Amino acid sequence: MTIKLGLGLPQMKQYDLARDVTAVAKAAEAVGYDSLWVFEVIMFPTPMTQGFHGVPGLPWPEYFRSCADPLVTLSLAAAVTERARLGTSVLVAPLHQPFPLARALASLDAASGGRLTAGFGTGWSTDQTQAAAVTPFERRGELLDELLDVCAAVWGPDPVSYRGRFTTIAPSEVGPKPAGPIPILLPGLGPRSKRRLVDRADAWMPVAGGVDKLVQEHKAIFDLAAERGRERPLGITVRVTAEWTREPIGGPDRQLFHGSVAQITEDIAAHAEAVEGIDEFVVELQITPRDAAELIDVAAETHASLRAAGI
Repeated sequence: MTIKLGLGLPQMKQYDLARDVTAVAKAAEAVGYDSLWVFEVIMFPTPMTQGFHGVPGLPWPEYFRSCADPLVTLSLAAAVTERARLGTSVLVAPLHQPFPLARALASLDAASGGRLTAGFGTGWSTDQTQAAAVTPFERRGELLDELLDVCAAVWGPDPVSYRGRFTTIAPSEVGPKPAGPIPILLPGLGPRSKRRLVDRADAWMPVAGGVDKLVQEHKAIFDLAAERGRERPLGITVRVTAEWTREPIGGPDRQLFHGSVAQITEDIAAHAEAVEGIDEFVVELQITPRDAAELIDVAAETHASLRAAGI
């Protein structure tokens, strides 16, 4: 079975939100991308108070200085596409009140004809969590657990009723309902996160960081799924953050997914060969193109190159 291909929508500073999201979304669907994706970064701390991904002293990438809201971006894409699925990779749970987010996602799924896939995570930035102030950073996992509960309640039949640590819903009619079941994707990083993934998600969504790492993570996740008696299949959607260059990068110091379309294709193909059962690769290409026109060209070339490579 052919692996599906998804594309990250333009959310970064060099893109014009008013015109570029719709242009890229329409072009990507026309080329044949199966899905369109967004991520969530709400701020760029200056000065930096915490290293990127919590690594002391590691600077935040410059391209995170301005990122459009994920649900606004997906709504724009939904309005101009018909076939491509719409995904979040990921919404950071502690930045949202569970009930309004569950309602917004249901509305987006209904508006798009049932094309939404919801990826959630707990986040790593203390600055972002403090700014949103939904729950203390140390309780972000509890908030994600409750968000999953609230989504199940809100997306299910009326009357909706729920009482948790952060959310209380009196018996109510809550609409619109999703057009169909909304698949849930989770990353599964730490021990608790892995259990949550195995017990509650439809698919695992790792960030590709090397073949050996992905193979090890895959074994850990699927061993745990067997141990906990999971019966339904667990999908695999792999996110790839690529930095495209017009010319190939030479030498042994080339970083993974950095380089020409051919080099990025080679790196993705190695991951596809190493791990059986990957359903989809989501390719983030928006970092280095100068504008939407260049992103559209690179995305089309990348799609053709991956398909030619058997992906």
